Amino acid sequence: MFPSLNIGGLVLPTAGLVYILGAWLVLSVIERAANALDLDAESTYGLAAISLAASFIGARILFVIFHWSAFQQNLIGIVWPLTSGYHFGGGLFFGALAGILYGRAKQLPLSATLDALAPGLLVASIVVSLADFLGGPGYGIETSIPWGIDVFGIQRHPVQFYEIVIALAGLLVWWWGFKHRRQEGQMFLMTLIIYATGRLIVDAFRANSPLTESGYHIVQIGALSVVLVSGYLLSRMMTQSDEHEVAELS
Repeated sequence: MFPSLNIGGLVLPTAGLVYILGAWLVLSVIERAANALDLDAESTYGLAAISLAASFIGARILFVIFHWSAFQQNLIGIVWPLTSGYHFGGGLFFGALAGILYGRAKQLPLSATLDALAPGLLVASIVVSLADFLGGPGYGIETSIPWGIDVFGIQRHPVQFYEIVIALAGLLVWWWGFKHRRQEGQMFLMTLIIYATGRLIVDAFRANSPLTESGYHIVQIGALSVVLVSGYLLSRMMTQSDEHEVAELS
């Protein structure tokens, strides 16, 4: 783990730096995807930027609220962008809400816009996993495998790297879908299925995964739900596309 970077006398949290650089990369990827799909790149970029800003702000505000005792004597720490500490669920909620409102205001096509956002979301997951690895809040279960990493003297599964591999696989599937796309929304659903399936497997190797009172992994439950719903929607989409092609031929 590399929680901080020393530059002269300045100590910078690596996770914060990764998030800042990652935000730029995510927006760049989404803009390129929108151009490739012949969408309104400016509005799509604006949606991504608004959603990203809302995610950071919302995640930070909720984290501060839930950990107010750590900030009441250091108010500047609330707005210092390199300070670690964000509420993941809150970030997802506020980011999605901002994106929906902005998209409706700009009258962006839902399915095509989701296709353009998909590679950016995958890159964002890579950024989060890398920041998680550098900052050290997440870690895998103990293991003796050759590629295990040392975490405070204990050999553990490199779950963050597993997550990065899953996201890279999703990007490859998105690119394949882009070359063979038949219907808007197809690429988004395909990449969502790949990523959720990977998280369903990888979460079993995470030592600090949130659990229900019965001991079930919450992330796995969510990932399985996403796989089933996305698979159903993709199946319906492909069936309708085939029926449309048959109708045109006849």
